[in-house]
Amino acid sequence: MNNKPKKIKQRQDDKFVQIARLGESIFHTQDLASLWQIKNPNTLYTLIKRYKKRGLLFGIYKGFYSLKPVDQINPIMLGIKALHGFAYVSTETVLTQAGIIQQNIHGITFISSQSKKFSIGDNHYYSRKLKDLYLFQPAGIIDEHGVKTATIERAIADLLYFNSKAYFDGEKLIDWKKVKEIQKTIGYPLTAERYVK
Repeated sequence: MNNKPKKIKQRQDDKFVQIARLGESIFHTQDLASLWQIKNPNTLYTLIKRYKKRGLLFGIYKGFYSLKPVDQINPIMLGIKALHGFAYVSTETVLTQAGIIQQNIHGITFISSQSKKFSIGDNHYYSRKLKDLYLFQPAGIIDEHGVKTATIERAIADLLYFNSKAYFDGEKLIDWKKVKEIQKTIGYPLTAERYVK
């Protein structure tokens, strides 16, 4: 009796177990190639195709996969993973949640090393490009359940960096002293006209 097909299936299942152990649910092709130590693209795509056929992997778009269907993934985590680099939630998304911006904002806003508008499923995203000099300054960035997110003051400082004339509906909710401190720490230009009364 030939045990070869059974052994091949077992090796493939071992590769899937490796994914599950990472505790991640969203992957780029390069992540899988590295994890499985596969250098041949044909071998990698054949394996991915088999997993998709078996319903173990879901294609989000070319080169981007998930262990769950798109509608079951945290939309913020999905956007960050799609950017495939350092990114954090900031500007309108943070300020709308805090009531400082009261207009209807469509989409989730990020700060990253790329300027990009994109959609995945029903989710819409906008990423503003920030120089590395400022991007990797940790002041005012917190970790919320594995997602890097700007504090209110960092989100205001970020938005003012991109648009010094930005309008804030809930201006009375803003601690301008903290905003100024964040601007100084990051090295952003100061916007004295906003907090000198």
